Amino acid sequence: MLRRFVSFVLLLAIAAALFVVCFPQVVGLQRSYGFSQLLAFRGVLVVVAVVAAVVILLLALVIRPVRGFFGGLGVLLLVFAAVSAGVVVERGTGSTSFDAKKSGDITVVAWNTEGGAPGSATIAQLALAQHANIVSLPETQRKTGDEVAAIMKRSGVTMSVLTLAYDQRDTALSTTLLISANLGEYETSADKTTTPWLPTLVARPSDGDGPVIVAVHPASPVKSHMADWRAGLKYLSKLCSGESMIMAGDFNSTLDHQSGLGATPSSSLGKCRDAAKVTSNAGVGTWPTNVPELLATPIDHVMNTSDYTVTGFKVITNQDSAGSDHRPIVAQLTPRASD
Repeated sequence: MLRRFVSFVLLLAIAAALFVVCFPQVVGLQRSYGFSQLLAFRGVLVVVAVVAAVVILLLALVIRPVRGFFGGLGVLLLVFAAVSAGVVVERGTGSTSFDAKKSGDITVVAWNTEGGAPGSATIAQLALAQHANIVSLPETQRKTGDEVAAIMKRSGVTMSVLTLAYDQRDTALSTTLLISANLGEYETSADKTTTPWLPTLVARPSDGDGPVIVAVHPASPVKSHMADWRAGLKYLSKLCSGESMIMAGDFNSTLDHQSGLGATPSSSLGKCRDAAKVTSNAGVGTWPTNVPELLATPIDHVMNTSDYTVTGFKVITNQDSAGSDHRPIVAQLTPRASD
């Protein structure tokens, strides 16, 4: 009887621990160091849990004294895997359909280029192929942005180039934003507040007509920059608080990490909604490129305020060998008709 009681208590404790790993936001741990790392790779957790469950269930068949405990543990791991997989499926495993682009629609491309590794020509060709109006390029210096714009101009597409750099030598500390001339003139916001450690560029229309465009790159949740990471996400949440806004880039966070930072049940950060979530693509991973999409982590996003409707989104998977460790993403946004 004592053995059964101890086994029951242990299984109960393990069940509670697995629940917290699956839904740490329930107890406010989604932005703590350990859980933030686990949450980033739900697909990997599913695979690990299934493999562990199979091994443990096999052991339960051959080791009689611990058969009950191992059997219960194996079942718990299978339930954990099923629930975790269900979260990924519910968020979307990929829907690449786009509505036909209409006049006034805005196409947004975001690609953390890892220092411009794919090369200016590859970045420009991608932007041109997607008919991009906005190109957000974290970890990309001004020189690369100018080269991309020059290549696009030769194809008849004029883009302005804005860059925010914390350091002129370290490419990770630059964020570059290209904006189509068709959207009007833009300038870097006079408000110098931005994300700590890595730069987020806020661009505002010079004449006040048009959305605020934000090229996003907060710090990553590594142990030495956890405070910067949390501060960056809170800054982005506060930034999207009422103005018409489009945010795109490497957010270094999934929807799980952003839990609790949305102003409404349908928003992810402040009043901004996630385009991937709206289009059933939020389970498709963008980093790293050497991991299959459903095992990678979806940390690159396009977000927008409710004055735009998302009419298409996809993670681009044919650039995995281009040099960057991130997959580019593209979203199509359609302005809502004024009441």
